This record gives sequence, C-alpha cells and structure tokens, in this order.
Amino acid sequence: MIEIERKFLVKTQHFKTQASTSYAIKQGFLNSHEDRTVRVRLKKDSGFITVKGKSSSNGLSRFEWEKEITIQEAESLLLLCEDGIIDKTRYEVIYGTHIFEVDEFYGENDGLIIAEVELRSEEENFEKPNWLGKEVTGQIAYYNSQLSQHPFKKW
Repeated sequence: MIEIERKFLVKTQHFKTQASTSYAIKQGFLNSHEDRTVRVRLKKDSGFITVKGKSSSNGLSRFEWEKEITIQEAESLLLLCEDGIIDKTRYEVIYGTHIFEVDEFYGENDGLIIAEVELRSEEENFEKPNWLGKEVTGQIAYYNSQLSQHPFKKW
C-alpha cells in the first residue's frame, strides 16, 4: 500500500500517438490536508475512493489505499467535495517496461500536462520518453489536491 512514483511535466503532445488507451477522469477531494487526502474519482465506468498519506521527504513515496465504489456513490460523494473539481483526460503510454500515466488537465488547470510513472522501488531505473520535461516529483503545487485549490491558470 505504499505508492512509489515520479512525476514530470510534459513538453510535447507526442505522447498521444503512443497512448494505448485514454479516458476521462473527474475527481474531487473530501479532505485535502497536507498529512492526508481523501479523494473521490469517476474513471471510465467506475467510482473510487482513495486515501493518501503524507509524502516521504523526497516526495517519491506515500501510503495509498483505494476502494472501488459505485458510480452513484461517487457522484453523490463528489457533491460533498471541497471546491475545485479536477477534470482531465488520462493517457496510458507503455514505454520500455513501464506505463506512464499522462494527465491533460482542463478548466482552471487547462494547459497543464503531467506524466507519472509508478516504480517498484525508489532506486528503480526506467527509460524516459523524449516528451518528458522537467521532473516535479515532490513539488506539492503539482499534486491534484493542490491543483483543485490553487489552479494552474492562477499561478
């Protein structure tokens, strides 16, 4: 239940031609405290509730627990969320032996594209596609919980 991931800005749209799938995501936060977040998400034909703990000092890992819920439950819980619902399209790109999840944001976060790659250990090496830009792992401003409160368009 420990999530290890690295996060990058994306500098071109080339990832779209490499994506094996894409789908819409709508998500909100019931709690966006720095020590923990509670997220509600609609993704494809499913709903999810996720609890994430505080990130490690280097930003690479943190506790994550997720449970699938019905679409109706997720829609009801989204009505209770804090202001700032996140709307994005996720593209999944298989590159080397890893899957990059690339999120293209809309609304108040329009223009922001972030790629994440999950790892088995903090030291694990991985191939980087040429469309990856600056690494933003551990930079709290790029967490979805923060983007919901302090949108990219207002930076």
